[in-house]
Amino acid sequence: MIDPQMHLNDITDPEIKQAPIRAGFGDGLTQAGAKDPNIVALSADLVGSTKMDEFAKAYPDRYIEIGVAEQNLVTVAAGMALAGKVPFISSYAAFSPGRNWEQIRTTVCLNESNVKIVGSHAGVSVGPDGATHQMLEDIALMRVLPKMTVIVPADSEEARKATLAIAKTSGGAYLRLAREKSPIVTTEKTPFALGKANILRSGKDLTIVACGQMVYQSLVAAEKLAKQGIEVEVINAAVVKPLDVHTIVGSARRTGVVLTAEEGQIAGGLGSAVAETLADHYPVPMTRVGINDRFGESGEPNQLLEAFGLTAPHIASRARELLKRKEVTHD
Repeated sequence: MIDPQMHLNDITDPEIKQAPIRAGFGDGLTQAGAKDPNIVALSADLVGSTKMDEFAKAYPDRYIEIGVAEQNLVTVAAGMALAGKVPFISSYAAFSPGRNWEQIRTTVCLNESNVKIVGSHAGVSVGPDGATHQMLEDIALMRVLPKMTVIVPADSEEARKATLAIAKTSGGAYLRLAREKSPIVTTEKTPFALGKANILRSGKDLTIVACGQMVYQSLVAAEKLAKQGIEVEVINAAVVKPLDVHTIVGSARRTGVVLTAEEGQIAGGLGSAVAETLADHYPVPMTRVGINDRFGESGEPNQLLEAFGLTAPHIASRARELLKRKEVTHD
C-alpha cells in the first residue's frame, strides 16, 4: 500500500507526467542561486546539456565556462570553495567523476572543500551515445571517497529538492542525473532529507531498495506483485551515502528479504552499500538488480532498460525468485 504521507503521483496512470531528471537540477540551482549570492556554477562546455543554462542566463557574473578540461573544472571549483564560494560543477558523469576522480579526491575530499559535483547523463538510458558515455561506475567511485555525500534522485522533482539541500549543506556532494525523460513519481509535498530514505509503499513479504528511475520501475513491479498476493515494501534510497541504516534494516527485519535496483554497476553501487549494511546489522537473503560486470551499448533508452533487465517485469521476476530463497531459509 502506497503511504499517503509520501504524496506520490499515480504510478499506474499511463499518462503520468515525465521530465528529464537533470531538468530538476537546473531548476533547483537557479532557485538556490536566488537565495545565496555565493553560489557559482562551472561547466565543462556542456551548459545546455547539463541544464546549467538557466542559472547562466539569470546570473551571468556567477557562471564560469571552463571548457573541455574536467580536471581544471574541479580544481578551480575547489579554490573558489576555499575562498568562500559554493561552487556547483557539471559535466557528463563519464567525464566528471569519470575523468577527474583524482582531483575530486585530492582537492575536494582531502581538503574538505565545499564543492557540489553534478554528473549528468548517467546510466544506460543515455541511449545511442553508447558505452563510452553511459557511466555505470560513478556511484561506486564516489561513495568510496571519505566525506562525500552521494545522491541519486528518483525524478526531476527530487533532483530539484536535492540541489537545494546540498546548496545549504557544507561539504562535498555528488548528484547523479539521467538524461532521458522519466516518470515524475514524487511531488512538491513528498519529503526529502539528506541521510534519509523514504518508505514509499509498505509491505510484509519483500523489501525493494531503489534509487534513480528504478524507483518508478520498482513501484510498478510492486503493483504487479500485489495482484499476485505479494506485498512489497518499496524504499527510495535517493541518498546512497550516508545510507539510512535505520530504515533499511528495519524493513529487512519486517520482510526478511531485500532486493536492490539501480541503473549502474551492482559492484560497489547501491546494492553493495545495502549488502554491507545488512551484513553488519541484520543479514537476510538478498539479490541485486543492475548492471552486472559489463559495459553498456548503443540503443534507444527504453530498449536498453529492457535489454539490461531494468524494467518492472524483470524486477518482479527477480523478486519472485528471491522469495523462493526466503522459503528455503525459513524451512
